[in-house]
Amino acid sequence: MPPPPPLRHALRGACFALVITALLSVLGPGSKQGKEPSSMADVYNGELTPLQRHVAFFDRDKDGVIYPAETYEGFRAIGCGVPLSAFSAVFINGLLGPKTIPENEKTPPFKFPIYVKNIHKGKHGSDSGVYDAQGRFVPEKFEDIFKKHAHTRPDALTGKELQELLQANREPKDFKGWLGGFTEWKVLYALCKDKDGFLHKDTVRAVYDGSLFERLEQERKSKKESPKKK
Repeated sequence: MPPPPPLRHALRGACFALVITALLSVLGPGSKQGKEPSSMADVYNGELTPLQRHVAFFDRDKDGVIYPAETYEGFRAIGCGVPLSAFSAVFINGLLGPKTIPENEKTPPFKFPIYVKNIHKGKHGSDSGVYDAQGRFVPEKFEDIFKKHAHTRPDALTGKELQELLQANREPKDFKGWLGGFTEWKVLYALCKDKDGFLHKDTVRAVYDGSLFERLEQERKSKKESPKKK
């Protein structure tokens, strides 16, 4: 006799959580006890490029290297669910990590670390061009997003207009770039659209300068702490 639906769902959720935990333990950095501080943390001694600031939020221990477990933790911190966070961790690190590995750097197999210093090398195609090849912010390209695609309001995008943007950015046969752009923008829209379905210009700007993720995490923490104060 099969278990009742509530119990079945609970068991399925528990199994999924165990799989995710096991997967991220494999994909994580491993024990850091006794290890020397990473030389890659030097990236934080100077001024970061906008693209480096964008990804630095996910470097949870600020050692200059982002492992899938940290990407997962970062997505959970800004309010994404377990499935989306797990998919994003595997997809983003698997896609970008190998491109950012420094020359002569040995990395453990199947860890897929992203090196913050070299994140500009991981830029995917079919994007908006707001970051240039060195990871610098290009104001003209940012303004073009809204000049070309914000038809309803000049300072915001609807879901339909966002889809138009994604289609306009697509390069022929660049399937990885299509998926990368789709994932980034759709997650942003799901998290940050207002009650009327608009994704505001200042929100998109905050993504590019890296400040949005910290804001979302703080807002989520505040909501969790509010009931405790009552």
